[in-house]
Amino acid sequence: MPNSCSRIWEIDFFRGIALLLMVVFHLIFDLTEFWGYKLNYMSGFWYYEGKLSAIMFMVIAGVSSTYGASSFRRGLTVFSWGMLITATTYFYNPQTFIRFGILHMLGSCMMLFSFTKHLRPGWLMVAGTAAIVCGQLAALLNFPSSLLLPFGITPFDFSSLDYYPLLPWSGFFLYGNAIGNVLYGEHYSSFTQPRWVQPFTVLGKYSLPIYLIHQPALLSFLYILHCFTNG
Repeated sequence: MPNSCSRIWEIDFFRGIALLLMVVFHLIFDLTEFWGYKLNYMSGFWYYEGKLSAIMFMVIAGVSSTYGASSFRRGLTVFSWGMLITATTYFYNPQTFIRFGILHMLGSCMMLFSFTKHLRPGWLMVAGTAAIVCGQLAALLNFPSSLLLPFGITPFDFSSLDYYPLLPWSGFFLYGNAIGNVLYGEHYSSFTQPRWVQPFTVLGKYSLPIYLIHQPALLSFLYILHCFTNG
């Protein structure tokens, strides 16, 4: 029997899983960059673990946009937090600061949702695939300035701590739109929520604030742990 509710629990569940994967990836990043552990997060298992987390967030954001209200307002909020992270990381390292990271990308997709929300699922899948293909082509190009960064065309010697341009990554958001239209056209969950998923759904409900505070929390924890283990 359909479970009519203000939130769809399985979306929060998968968002919570994506959040945990992201926290683990950033723990590996911090151990490598700040504490000298030789853990390779640029290729192999940890690289793909991080990308899985990011793609899950993109697809889930696409799904939830199809049944949520005020997608533009929510997108503007997410994009604004992305700009705050841009400013913060610039003071940390002006050479590798985040100019268009995952929050910028997700916020942009949410704000642009009004242009795609009336497309049928089949066309959304086509548009998503086209975005991914175009992104692969854009990655082969360079442009002297940073004006085209949101579209996957970078300056020479570009480097950033987090970079998720609209091309190709908006393709996964569009896939999420298609999934949302097919599965959640009536705006309710079709599954009964098991008890054991509750911790994950709670995390999923508060994914944005957890995203914003998890890195300072991780770095503080590692610093305290280092102080204790080294006297």
